[in-house]
Amino acid sequence: MLRGAAHLLGLQLSVAWALSCHETQSSPEFSLPGDYLLAGLLPLHGDLQHERHRPEVTLCDRPDSFNGHGYHVFQAIRFGIEEINNSTTLLPNVTLGYELYDVCSDSANVYATLRVLSRLGTDHVEIQEDLQHHSPRVVAVIGPDSNRQAATTAALLGPFLVPLLLEQIRKVNFLLHEDTVTFTDVGDPLGGYDVIAWDWSGPEWTFRVIGSSLRSPVHLDINKTKIQWDTKDNKVPQSVCSSDCLDGYQRVVVSFHHCCFQCVPCEAGTFVNKSDLHSCQPCGKEEWAPQGSHTCFPRAVVVLTWREPIGWVLLTANTLLLLLLLGTAGLCARHLHTPVVKSAGGRLCFLMLGSLAAGSCSLYGFLGEPTPPACLLRRAPLLLGLAIFLSCLTIRSFQLVIIFKFSTKVPSFYHTWVRNHGAGLFVLVSSAVQLLLCLIWLAVWTPLPTRDYQRYPHLVMLECTEVNSPGFMMAFAYNVFLSVCAFACSYLGKELPENYNEAKCVTFSLLLNFVSWITVFTMASVFQGKYLSVLSVLTGLSSLGSLFGGYFLPKCYVILCRPDLNSTEHFQASIQDYTRRCGSS
Repeated sequence: MLRGAAHLLGLQLSVAWALSCHETQSSPEFSLPGDYLLAGLLPLHGDLQHERHRPEVTLCDRPDSFNGHGYHVFQAIRFGIEEINNSTTLLPNVTLGYELYDVCSDSANVYATLRVLSRLGTDHVEIQEDLQHHSPRVVAVIGPDSNRQAATTAALLGPFLVPLLLEQIRKVNFLLHEDTVTFTDVGDPLGGYDVIAWDWSGPEWTFRVIGSSLRSPVHLDINKTKIQWDTKDNKVPQSVCSSDCLDGYQRVVVSFHHCCFQCVPCEAGTFVNKSDLHSCQPCGKEEWAPQGSHTCFPRAVVVLTWREPIGWVLLTANTLLLLLLLGTAGLCARHLHTPVVKSAGGRLCFLMLGSLAAGSCSLYGFLGEPTPPACLLRRAPLLLGLAIFLSCLTIRSFQLVIIFKFSTKVPSFYHTWVRNHGAGLFVLVSSAVQLLLCLIWLAVWTPLPTRDYQRYPHLVMLECTEVNSPGFMMAFAYNVFLSVCAFACSYLGKELPENYNEAKCVTFSLLLNFVSWITVFTMASVFQGKYLSVLSVLTGLSSLGSLFGGYFLPKCYVILCRPDLNSTEHFQASIQDYTRRCGSS
């Protein structure tokens, strides 16, 4: 309350000072009495243009300062009020009056505004606590026509709720010179009008009618040949303040007018449609667009197919591996009862070769467009086949250690192991654990075909969703565990007879297997789509090939190239030499 009272008191003192400091500037130059007064704030004279270093009052009636534009507005107001007063239908029994003020400067504008706020017959403004009950001398104010002065006038008139007649103008409907005059809700006239062009070239202002606008039906007709442009050779000037944008650039409006804009390139994945130059439209899901594009392009579908050169290379390499596995199986079957095949595991060799073949067959699922069956059979058979092979490799190395080191030292354990078929039971249980993990993986985190739109903006990657899933990681971790077990058992047999000692070959093959899988996990964060499929096939081939080569190739070499080493006498001599060394130590 105290702040409001102080504000009203300050405003009252400033108003009183302003009205008393220059009395001549507060009186209207033109007036007409009436029942209701309208005020017009018009620039009949121009303001001084020199630089001012302190506030000063400008005298309007100066030589050579007449403002023709303000005079025309002045005549228009007079004409409008006189037409209303002379009409018997617009405002019957009511006479409008006016007070017209010359607002040639900011100071004159303030004086005139405060003048219209004063009560009729007084020279001061009575400020009450409730400004809504204040009754100024005029009912409405027209003007000023400049933004700067209008802002000052509006700030002074606003608290007193003085109107620019806009609330009532939409109710106006009258006949003027055989033309009906009506207004819209925002004060725009609805009647037809002529379009005129002013001619400022001569000593007198003239104008010519170059077109017309009709109300019903709405139609604008302009005769372009009658327009005299102020340019060289009467050339039509550009009607925008900004030049047209290049293709792929949107128009960002920087002001209230749509013709003033900045050209901003569209972001990648969007384009400018010619039907809407002010916004960038997003491309479709199967489309893409570079930055600053005016159209979208279809995305290229990326998948590792059979027809590509790299696809043929991988297909050939995998087929050769399968043929090697089949050939080795036939070779082992032919020499099943020889010492080399028996030392390699005997009939267990066929399970090991079959597991590698199953893993090799799963690699064909990486070629071609992913399908639900292909996604299910891509990695699970490979991991299961590797688990079976590693289980067999582990138990074969463990059996040799038992036979040569613990059969005589712990005979009860050895006999129990042999009697209960410990080797076969271990392979069965170990393989069943991996099979269960793969089934859980495929059931809970089912690999499905997917189309990746996020990795590359211009490509659609066709792939499966199994990479880095928790189920895949569990199955892979179990194979790592089996690899460690196989390495530990082969290391324990590093002192066995030469024909049974495979620590070097097993270590090399397991290390190569580790490197292959570490590579695919590292590259999976960099490559996707076709490149990841190629890398996955190469990893599978190197993993299967390393295990096959490290374990079976030396035995194939002995069977084919060194038959003298594949004899009972040679193996017995090797065992006797091992027994002699152990006895001497």
